[in-house]
Amino acid sequence: MGNTSTQSPVLVIPCSGIGKVHGLMSREATYLVTDECAAGRTDTLCLALLVKGDPDAVAAVRSHACITIDGCAKACAEKNVAMAGGRVARAVQVAEAFKNHRGAKPGNATALTDDGWVIAREIAASVACEAASLSDAGEVIR
Repeated sequence: MGNTSTQSPVLVIPCSGIGKVHGLMSREATYLVTDECAAGRTDTLCLALLVKGDPDAVAAVRSHACITIDGCAKACAEKNVAMAGGRVARAVQVAEAFKNHRGAKPGNATALTDDGWVIAREIAASVACEAASLSDAGEVIR
């Protein structure tokens, strides 16, 4: 975790979704949140470390409020945070965002189109608002 703020960050954890455009969107939305929209209030960690049982990753999800962003209904990020003993304060599914963008062509597994970036930014804005609410409410697990 790279956050240096004295306030405990909300963790935003995307699915891996390698090879899928929705997975790419989940990761890009996460980076928009942690690097721009809610920098200083949020951080992220590698889902693979959590799946592997890395002690630092497990400790992080157990001690921070978590927001997961999954590309598909398998909800790998959400399920793995819960399995590691973390609390998922909000679970986001990229596919849900498409309800407001019928016919959008988001891109492919390696690059987003303008449509894909619009949707990723909408997801990021929503997650940043939720992270701010959690942070303001002191939703950190001790």
